[in-house]
Amino acid sequence: MSFQHSVCRWCFEDTPLPQLAEWCQELGIKGIDLLHPHEASLIAPFDLTCPVTAAPEHESGLGCIEKAFNNPGHHETLWEIYEKLIPEAAEAGIPNVITFSGNREGLTDEAGIENCAAGLDPLLALAEKHNVTLIMELLNSKVDHPDYQCDRSDWGIALCDKLGSPRFKLLYDIYHMQVMEGDVMATIRKSSSYFGHYHTAGCPGRNELDETQELYYPAIIKAIRETGYTGFLAHEFVPTWTDHKSALADAVRRCSQV
Repeated sequence: MSFQHSVCRWCFEDTPLPQLAEWCQELGIKGIDLLHPHEASLIAPFDLTCPVTAAPEHESGLGCIEKAFNNPGHHETLWEIYEKLIPEAAEAGIPNVITFSGNREGLTDEAGIENCAAGLDPLLALAEKHNVTLIMELLNSKVDHPDYQCDRSDWGIALCDKLGSPRFKLLYDIYHMQVMEGDVMATIRKSSSYFGHYHTAGCPGRNELDETQELYYPAIIKAIRETGYTGFLAHEFVPTWTDHKSALADAVRRCSQV
């Protein structure tokens, strides 16, 4: 068994969810990422699942990319958010809940790891109880998310080792890590056991996976397949083609050629 395709909702936010679900059904895509738990039932009639959910916007502003687990002052509110979200995800059949490190704001890498571990560790028993995995996304701090701390695979892997739990893994975003560190295929081959989910996009630009990009996805996909990965590969590119469905179909095709 190999991985299945998914698509990130926000990239196609101008397309009504039922229409996007129809496209997925036609293209052999099995999931839509980053829906809220209550939205999972809306795509179930299309035989689709939501592989990853995210915390809704909180009145405190915490839990977003910039303000998350690397700040101990955020932990109490984050625990409240995730203690509610994890059971909701499980009830909706969503296996993964996304987390973020937050921005550095002057923190050393070592302090960031310690703080994230202190914030995440109390949630792991709840995640285990509900058979849900917390995944922290690797994002670039060079172009899209200035000052974000979990911006290199080695940092994320060190946090995984610190926590030592199968209920915490990394979301390896191929575009973001190409921007930050390159060596995408070598990293996947070496560290796949730490990666619980993958996102795609062309680089540079975060657009289609076509010949204008420096990443050759058929080879990357072959490397992922060779690790034995059986989760989801989610397409998270911002379409520039006039026909968004064709852009999505093209991404699926390029990532199915092995």
